[in-house]
Formats: sequence, C-alpha cells, structure tokens
Amino acid sequence: MSPVVPALGLAEGDVRGVLEVAALAPSIHNSQPWRFALHADRIELHCDPTKQLHATDPESRELRLSCGAALLNMRLALQGLGIRPLVTLLPGREAEGALAVVRRGGRFTPTEQSRSLLKAVRSRRTNRHPFVDSEVPATHRQHLVRAAEQERAWLHVMATREEKVRLRELIGRAHQEQLADPRVQAELVGWTGNRADPGHGVPPGSAGPTPAPQDEWALRDFSPGTVIDRPSGKDYEPDPFVVVLCSFYDGTAAELQAGQALQRVLLTATALGLSASFLSQVVEVRRVREDLRRSLGGSLFPQTVLRLGFGSPVPATPRRPVEELVLEPCTTESGS
Repeated sequence: MSPVVPALGLAEGDVRGVLEVAALAPSIHNSQPWRFALHADRIELHCDPTKQLHATDPESRELRLSCGAALLNMRLALQGLGIRPLVTLLPGREAEGALAVVRRGGRFTPTEQSRSLLKAVRSRRTNRHPFVDSEVPATHRQHLVRAAEQERAWLHVMATREEKVRLRELIGRAHQEQLADPRVQAELVGWTGNRADPGHGVPPGSAGPTPAPQDEWALRDFSPGTVIDRPSGKDYEPDPFVVVLCSFYDGTAAELQAGQALQRVLLTATALGLSASFLSQVVEVRRVREDLRRSLGGSLFPQTVLRLGFGSPVPATPRRPVEELVLEPCTTESGS
C-alpha cells in the first residue's frame, strides 16, 4: 500500500477525501478498476488492469466507463473544496499510462447543482430490486437528459413500445450468449455472493432477487447460492423506464467521456429520489451492441443501458481502502 500524500496544494486529509469520493463510482461487478498517482501539481487517474473482467469486458469498455465515472466524482470533490478542476484526457507522454490528469484550474465557487451532486455521491446505489409501479415524471426525465448533455453525451429515452420490445430482445440475446459462456459465469460467481475479500464485489445484501421465469427483461443473477425472498409470480416493473447512454464518437476518449456522463446522470437521478440499475449485457456483447447501434439510427454509440424508477433503500457495496488505490510515487515530477 502506498501512502496518501499532499497534491494540488491540498493537505493529506483533503486528498484522502477526494480519493474516497472518487472511489464511490459504480463499476462492473463492483470491481473498482481505478488507481491514482499523486503529484504536487496533479492527480493522475489510471486503470487497474488486475481488476479487469476479461470475459465479461474483453474490450475494457466498462473498465474505462467506470474510470470516467470516478473522474466525475473527483471533479465534484475538488469543486467542493473550491478548486476548479482542469482535466486532460489521455495525456500521453505527459503522464505515461494515465487515462486522465487533473490539475488546478483556478478557484471554484460551489453551485447549488455541484453541492447537490456531491451530496448524492455518498447515497447513490445500484438498486437491483423491483421499483414501485410509478411513472418517472417528465420533468425528471428532462433533468436526466440535460445531465448527459452537460458531459457531451446523449441519453436516449426508450419512449415507444416498439423501441422497448426491440431493446428487450437484444438484451435477451446478449444475456443468453453470456449464460452459455463458462468464463463469463465464472467471473460472475467470483465477484458476487459471500466473497473472501470484503472490499470488492457484490455482497448478498446488494444482489437483488434471483431472476424468475416470468421476468420479461433478462436480468443478471447477482445472488448465486443466496436465498432472497421474492413475491411468487411477480415480474419486475411491467413497463420500466429505460434509457441508453450514448456517445457521439467511438474509442477510449469517448468511453471516458461517457463514464463522466453516466455518473452525472446517476447522481442527478439520486438527487431526484430515483433509483437505477444496469442492463449491461447488451453492450458487453459486441455483435449485439452493434445491432443496438443500428436500431438507434447508426450515428450514436451506445455505452450502457439504465433502468430507472422509484425504489426502496439498499445498502452500499464495499470499497477498497484508499491506500490500495494509490500508485507508488514517481521519482520525477513533470515540468521539473
């Protein structure tokens, strides 16, 4: 474990707080695939390749989405400390191997929105339980769409029955393909249930009910070997509110940008009292993801799919100690 040291002119305690907030981002199977390098003039965001799910996420797409979500959290944490974060994505030789570099960009006066989103970071959860049968108001939907736009992404609302039927079919296809892949299933088992490592994965309390035959939407089973009570014969929401988060271009930078948009959407939803969970299978299987792209018109690149609604409280998933997230210090500083 590496020590937390001062960075960006912040004392050790403030740096620790920033990293704690960053690490509360969502990630596939709660794998937490991010690490940070601390320097006097910058904080670097790196991926943690040891946390990649090679079968479920063979292209590292969701790893980079997760790191993008952690970057948005870091920006909010710095804003809360009065710092305007200056972000460079994929800095290259400036910070070898980093996905992003964050520097001081001057003073920032926290706004009502930035304070609300920062507060939502600690209460955001992935809610894998059924939501109440209550429609998401149109004003809430508008706030979510604008949240994605603020991060230069597009939130496509599946508004028509035809769109939802097509998406449901695509999710079912991808789900069946993953069920037939023993490597994907082994990763699911390895990251869920009663794991030996308490700092990772999806514990039973966060798993949600076991999928049942009557479910129209294909749901991933995060509760192997765990008995979770569920009303017999009851489906999840009969008409869920589902959105597809899309980028306007493809590639690593787009995934990092989309991860920031994803987190802003999730935090906005949390601030509005909404719950969210992922229907990720459809974007994890490349062939099916391409079919989803074509069904959306071909000009957008789907990055993830969210189900949103009003749900009951769920517990937080575990997090790694901050010291595990800090990379060994470098011997030289850039610009020195």
